[in-house]
Amino acid sequence: MSDYTIPKVWEENQDQKENKFGNQPVAGSRFEQKLPVGEQQLQVYSLNTPNGMKATIMLEELKEAGITDAKYDLYKIDIGDGDQFGSDFVKINPNSKIPAMVDYSYDEPIRVFESVSILLYLADKFDKFVPNSLAERTELMNWLFWQTGAAPFVGGGFGHFYYYAPYAQEYPIDRYTMETKRQLDLLDRHLADKEYINGDEYTIADIAIWPWYGRLVQGELYGDAATFLNAQEYKNLNAWADKIAQRPAIKRAINIAYKDIK
Repeated sequence: MSDYTIPKVWEENQDQKENKFGNQPVAGSRFEQKLPVGEQQLQVYSLNTPNGMKATIMLEELKEAGITDAKYDLYKIDIGDGDQFGSDFVKINPNSKIPAMVDYSYDEPIRVFESVSILLYLADKFDKFVPNSLAERTELMNWLFWQTGAAPFVGGGFGHFYYYAPYAQEYPIDRYTMETKRQLDLLDRHLADKEYINGDEYTIADIAIWPWYGRLVQGELYGDAATFLNAQEYKNLNAWADKIAQRPAIKRAINIAYKDIK
């Protein structure tokens, strides 16, 4: 049993107040910042996290598909160093999360933030990796919204308490492990008779889901989490994850170089 007593009104403790680079109970910029702008029309500010990787995978897939207008400059936002709280980045994404992108190909630049929003924006802009029929697009949206709502239980829930928390706690680890395994089982069942998430065609649903769930079962996230989760039992999910990992654009994206902003 914990000896923690819930206060009537929560207040941040001293460690939280002094954490300049972590989340605080207020939004907005914390310091003046001048982000670089490169030569390409698409400027991407990100990091190679599961969410950040979605943007670079999509852009590399567009390159692989021969879309010459999808060239981009890629800059590193070091979230451990608090770059996401700088004034210029907050102007692009007021939520201070990566990835974020600006499209300078129009008279008025367009900002795009949230990883799935970037995927949809690029898919619609270049008419790639997104189906045209109402039924297929709706199914695609089902899985995009599912990923957006489900992944925080894996990252902020399971990943945090299993791997990042300063000490192990049985209750949250059990709670989020159960939910993570439920999600893995859901995907495994869904992929039992499908080549890709949306059916026979590779789409942005695969790009959205693979960095979280594909890399998790492949042992690329949270230390030895794949063993802990017995991820090998999800045969269909593993087969899909391995197939996606062999795509040239995926291989480039996971090893891509970022430009420094400082």
